[in-house]
Amino acid sequence: MKAVHAVMFDDVHTSNTGNGRSRCEVNKHDFFSTLLDNGIGRLRRRRINDLQVNVGKLCNQACNHCHVDAGPKRSEIMSWETMRKIVDWSNSNCIENIDITGGAPEMNPNFRRFVESCLNCNMKVTSRCNLTVLFEPGQEDLAAWYTDNQVTLICSLPCYTQENLEAQRGKGVFDKSIRALQLLNEFGYATDSDLKLDLVYNPGGAFLPPDQEQLEQTYKMRLYNDFGVRFNSLYTLANLPVSRFRHYLEKNGEYGAYMDLLFENFNVDTVDALMCRHLLSIDWLGKVYDCDFNQMLEINAGGKETRYLWDIDAKTIANDFIAVDSHCFGCTAGSGSSCSGSLI
Repeated sequence: MKAVHAVMFDDVHTSNTGNGRSRCEVNKHDFFSTLLDNGIGRLRRRRINDLQVNVGKLCNQACNHCHVDAGPKRSEIMSWETMRKIVDWSNSNCIENIDITGGAPEMNPNFRRFVESCLNCNMKVTSRCNLTVLFEPGQEDLAAWYTDNQVTLICSLPCYTQENLEAQRGKGVFDKSIRALQLLNEFGYATDSDLKLDLVYNPGGAFLPPDQEQLEQTYKMRLYNDFGVRFNSLYTLANLPVSRFRHYLEKNGEYGAYMDLLFENFNVDTVDALMCRHLLSIDWLGKVYDCDFNQMLEINAGGKETRYLWDIDAKTIANDFIAVDSHCFGCTAGSGSSCSGSLI
């Protein structure tokens, strides 16, 4: 497990600030200290409604902003035995929503079996689809299968222009992405009320996302006018300074400035809606984390020892502390950021 500062709130050394509060003896970009300065204190998880399950890091793309470091050469793949345990635990603990991610989750050979098992237990399933996977060998029927199972899709489309999108995701990705959206529309996605298709925007550099509602209107106008594409909602996500995006920032000498930007735009109003308050993140082995980003940094849930989902009690962990570190500023800057877009 990665060594983490300011993770368990009980273990943080504090000193009196002279204003009646204690604060951490830590550096400028310490998230816990910022919570204390804003009168928030400890973060605890509430009732768990959602599991976000990473079924593997194998992907047909290698995007430069990917915090998972996913790509075609990754070998981490969740087994069916692990999937079965997750389904059983979720069913026993009344989990309502299963959010499946990767990599490209569809490239896991047991992906469809996993989805169908969750649906058979009356859980709502969301799949994080990169769109181009619809044209991978063996996935020719994927759009039809998604339609038949009424899976909610959240699809990556970081820009509505070819130049900007391919700067992040690689040459040729734009045309495939548009064709995939058109195909999904043909099957009823975004036009049938039971088939929801949402898109995800993330910045192409070291800056914060623009206003989500305004950008959604621009996306809808441009995609429909230029390509006849429809979708339901747009989610704007900030790039968190972890894994591949952190390497990009450091390579370009922008890491310090980006952390300053996140820190200076900390918004206390985002904290109540943080996704870690109601969600558990599960890695390809079944280990438990407070969020997808903590998972990539190997920060265990609550900063505790390694735990597997099937070895914990949902009621107990629902009141547990949440592990934090400096990357958490990415979720609380500006309008906030979560897997469902801006927080306020």
